[in-house]
Amino acid sequence: MKISNKKLLLPITVSTLIPLYAVAQAPQTETMVVMSSRTDLTQENSAQVVSIITQEKIEQQLALTSDSSQVLSNLLPAYSPNTQKLNNSSQTFRGRSVLYMIDGVPQSNPLREGSRSAHTIDLSMVERIEVIHGATAIHGLGATGAIINFITKSNNTSEPLKQHFDLQLTTPTNDADTDSLAYRATYNAKGSKDNWDYLVGVTGDVQGIFEDANGNDVGSATVRGDLMDSRSYDGFVKLGYWFSDSENLQFAVNQYQVKGQMNYTGVPGDRDNGIATSSVKGRPVGKAALNDVQTYSLVYTDTDFSGMSLKAQTFYQRFVGRYGATTSSSFQDPSTPEKIYDQSQNESDKIGAKFSLSKEGLLNQTLNITGGLDLLKDTTSQNLILTGRTYVPETTYYNYAPFLQLEYQPIERLVLQAGVRYENAKLDIPTYQTVAARNGVTVDGGSPSFDKTVYNAGAVFKLTPSVSAFANYSQGFGMPDVGRVLRGVKKTGQDVDDLIDLSPIITDNYEGGFRINKDSLDFEISYYESISKLGSRIVNNGGLYTIKRERKEIKGAEASVGYQFNQQHRFVTGYSYIEGKSDTDGDNQVDTKLTGADIPPNRLRIAWTAQWTPDLFTMLQANHNFDRTFDDEALNFNGYTLVDASMEYTLPVGKLRVSVANLLNEDYFTYYSQSAYQDDDFYFKGRGRTLTIGYGLNF
Repeated sequence: MKISNKKLLLPITVSTLIPLYAVAQAPQTETMVVMSSRTDLTQENSAQVVSIITQEKIEQQLALTSDSSQVLSNLLPAYSPNTQKLNNSSQTFRGRSVLYMIDGVPQSNPLREGSRSAHTIDLSMVERIEVIHGATAIHGLGATGAIINFITKSNNTSEPLKQHFDLQLTTPTNDADTDSLAYRATYNAKGSKDNWDYLVGVTGDVQGIFEDANGNDVGSATVRGDLMDSRSYDGFVKLGYWFSDSENLQFAVNQYQVKGQMNYTGVPGDRDNGIATSSVKGRPVGKAALNDVQTYSLVYTDTDFSGMSLKAQTFYQRFVGRYGATTSSSFQDPSTPEKIYDQSQNESDKIGAKFSLSKEGLLNQTLNITGGLDLLKDTTSQNLILTGRTYVPETTYYNYAPFLQLEYQPIERLVLQAGVRYENAKLDIPTYQTVAARNGVTVDGGSPSFDKTVYNAGAVFKLTPSVSAFANYSQGFGMPDVGRVLRGVKKTGQDVDDLIDLSPIITDNYEGGFRINKDSLDFEISYYESISKLGSRIVNNGGLYTIKRERKEIKGAEASVGYQFNQQHRFVTGYSYIEGKSDTDGDNQVDTKLTGADIPPNRLRIAWTAQWTPDLFTMLQANHNFDRTFDDEALNFNGYTLVDASMEYTLPVGKLRVSVANLLNEDYFTYYSQSAYQDDDFYFKGRGRTLTIGYGLNF
């Protein structure tokens, strides 16, 4: 018996606002719920800003780039400009950390944040991306700035077999050669039989060397890892069984790897003289930098569990992030005169479970309640693999968190929301010894623990049927980069139980705004403030990047406008304004501007889509990153504008795509290179104009 109940695909959800820069031509009356949150609120009753990037939008961006971070940056103005590297350091959302997830399974590694979490799945496996703006504890640890949840493609179909095949070739438009070409192939199939349904997908991607606007090779991030000169693959399987119309069991596994090809090595630039980091042919020392990630999920859903909705999920994630070899000062041993090459490798194993139970229609159809429990065990370490040394000891994080969420609608025009979540966490850290560069001191292990109750509350009031005002307060729960804290200890007699730097980060997020949804016009604007009394900031301490704990305050505004001229033409724009400061002198008053390592620039996105004929579709988009100044003038940012265009034409068999990224061939240094750190090794130019030709076939 084939099940068609759509409700099964939308368990434990939250109310959403769907910014127009992320959604294309959705019917004005469409009711949307989001799988990434914990209450079954509709879009019109949302007190929290949420973006949905549809499969249509994902495919439009994949025609331009296969870089998932670039896709997010192209569509979300509050997301930092892309680094164009495997390392996503400085890519924050509203100036805070992002919790990346795949179908609710955490991908971020907050215990040793290696800035690799944005690359754990190929977007060809993703049906939509859900983004919850601002701090939230709704999925526990890590979301002080946003949740970005990659929802994988659905295997729910009534057909025996549906298949899709896609090929794509990318080349720079200046001085192209075989080393600069990129190739990509994707295949997926899904079908059903009796009570079973399935989906299988595989993608292979080969990236050549990138070129800047002048046709010069972009600098290689030999140590931190690069997407250019790399190979990646993704294998995905989803299998579902329907016990009844309301009861489903689903298993999914995703295996993703991106690995450097080791054909180029980086040459330091010269910031003072405006000379970019470059690349030369040659094999780097050591093993190739890579991300290797496996994600497993088993979900049981029953939408008619004694008149309630039940969801139970168990998951496991294995993450390995390897960095390139270097003679970093932190790898050296003062007892030997020889320069030591070494390379670090982060490893993280997460196992957890999520349970929720929802009941709607209480108190004469005015009250909905969702309660549940989340469990997580995260074991993380960092090793120096060429010399066999421990860089960060194996650290285990245990957490359990019961929660309760309420939605109450006392009158038709007013919706109230409130929630509470109790976080109880413990770290287990063994006695360990730091590396020689940190004096080789012994640090006594321990089990620091902490608990915290976090809250959220919101309201939506409908001024008219098409105009509503909303306000929201939410708290996020995060950890500092524990690995950096532990490996940075250099004084004797230290005990992990006494390290205040291990205290959790609690972020308070206040937001308010209003929205209009009327006829062909959509408009939304919001203002927010984000405050953490004991925040986390990376500082350069004699060549070793360490964590400093201090108060951080961020404030900003977001706005979006969309207008449907007619059935064929749609215009959308989104704008993000942000500023932030930290308390660097310890007087509990913020005094120093946050740099590009923490906050993005103010950003504007404009896009126009047109369905000229049933067979011809075009898209034109522009992203402008505004200039920004900092207290350290050496980090001042010179903004730039990137324009992209694409065309899709339906052939008698299949579809042809032609796309141009950086249409105007803008010559620029990336935001990360200009404003995050003053380092000649990381002074990268951005990618110049590229042409992509693709062909897709459904059969």
